[in-house]
Amino acid sequence: MTSYVLTFSCLDRPGIVAKVTSLIAQHSGNITSAQQFNDPATGRFFMRVVFDMANVETFSASLSSIAQELSFDWRMRDVAKRKRVLILVSKFDHCLLDLLYRVRIGELRMDVVSVVSNHSRESLKLSNLHGATFHHLPITRSTKLDQELQLRNLIEETGADFVILARYMQILSDSMAQWLEGRCINIHHSFLPGFKGARPYHQAHERGVKMIGATAHFVTGDLDEGPIIAQNVEPITHRDTPAMLIAKGRAIEQRVLASAVGALIEDRVFLNGRRTVVFD
Repeated sequence: MTSYVLTFSCLDRPGIVAKVTSLIAQHSGNITSAQQFNDPATGRFFMRVVFDMANVETFSASLSSIAQELSFDWRMRDVAKRKRVLILVSKFDHCLLDLLYRVRIGELRMDVVSVVSNHSRESLKLSNLHGATFHHLPITRSTKLDQELQLRNLIEETGADFVILARYMQILSDSMAQWLEGRCINIHHSFLPGFKGARPYHQAHERGVKMIGATAHFVTGDLDEGPIIAQNVEPITHRDTPAMLIAKGRAIEQRVLASAVGALIEDRVFLNGRRTVVFD
């Protein structure tokens, strides 16, 4: 038996679950996990099913006919097949190193195919990338489009399923963001909406906030406005200095990004207009 994960969405109507689960049973499949969500705001239905099956080819053919009948978008993959991820990073490497560590200990089951930075590896002091290649793609205002072309070629050459901006402090062009739509996520050092732009923790300190946070979201052409995947916050007090806020912020960014990446590589994230559906 091989384990598969099936995800699909469509306009909500009666009998969707019955059709899919009955089909799995008819092909001698065994469901080990199933989650569903009916969104009354959009009228759409979302479902994620994990099941064991010996012969998935005939099942897939039958599922295609049901998908055509119900007009739903669906994807199915072998659970054992790891997602391929490319990570972009700039000067601050704490999120990158945290992701690599979680991959190394088996917490995040993905293959980091490449790490790309607009800073050199020597300046970042990266010693062990655990098998991932490193590419230095410097960027200036005049070379931005050429750099993004190099990046696009690298994404295609490595076969990356997703791109992670792990504190990559460059704004992607509209065309690049559109090309990566639905497969690129960013970690933002704020509990959006919040203190955007430069020195966010200093802004927070000046305003005397009592809580800071981080947001992981899909990248779109609208800066830091993409559908949100994960967020977290931490209380602070008047005793916290900007340096203390930065330290706490790094930890929040690490765990929020790891949470979002984990959901993404396990096919638990669905785009739902400007929002997301994220199953546990």
